[in-house]
Amino acid sequence: MGLLDGRTAVVTGAAQGIGRAIADTFTREGAAIVIGDVNLELAQKAAVELISQGARALAVRCDVTSESEVGEMIDRAVAEFETVDIMVNNAGVTRDATLRRMTLDDFRTVIDVHLQGAWLGTRAASAVMREQQRGSIINMSSISGKVGNIGQTNYSTAKAGLIGLTKASAKELAHLGVRVNAIQPGLIRTAMTEAMRADIWDQKLAEIPMARAGEVTEVADAALFLASGLSSYITGTVLEVTGGRYM
Repeated sequence: MGLLDGRTAVVTGAAQGIGRAIADTFTREGAAIVIGDVNLELAQKAAVELISQGARALAVRCDVTSESEVGEMIDRAVAEFETVDIMVNNAGVTRDATLRRMTLDDFRTVIDVHLQGAWLGTRAASAVMREQQRGSIINMSSISGKVGNIGQTNYSTAKAGLIGLTKASAKELAHLGVRVNAIQPGLIRTAMTEAMRADIWDQKLAEIPMARAGEVTEVADAALFLASGLSSYITGTVLEVTGGRYM
């Protein structure tokens, strides 16, 4: 028996990176998965790979800043798998620059994808979950939302805002059996982080008590905990997956 047997999960930004690791982990634990991603080709490739492994998977193109596309993604999940039990708002982008060089468009793009996207996902998924009187929503924040990063006033603002969204949503939905939590990853080994200059990587690594970067599977395991019945009395929390960085 898997921890998510009989459940349906929707994960945005799930064609690669942390989102893909979450999709892999969820399907391994028995969930049907809807891979929502702005890159339909990558999403379809991921779905085919998961289906070849015996999973139930569906790829849906979704721009999370679009109210209609987010709504259609949830509708397709219900049409294909009859329910939505888990929603992971993971889609994100970066447009790093200092305050002096960052454009208003750079700021708005990051806010819209991370924060507006998660709000739209939370609203659409919770509309289904409240009728079922159960569900788990997970928002992917970042340690940047706790401490701030130079060159990331847009990203740090969005990730901090996700904590407010998580807590407010958790309070609104708790009596309906819907839980809302957030994950704040720290330095996680991905294609993007491994492209950092060596001196920057070493500087960040030196801040971590466990003296190593995290793996995408470790973030996925945290998401599994929050998605499953193991966390049945947990809502409105922020789970840091950082190796002890910035305690």
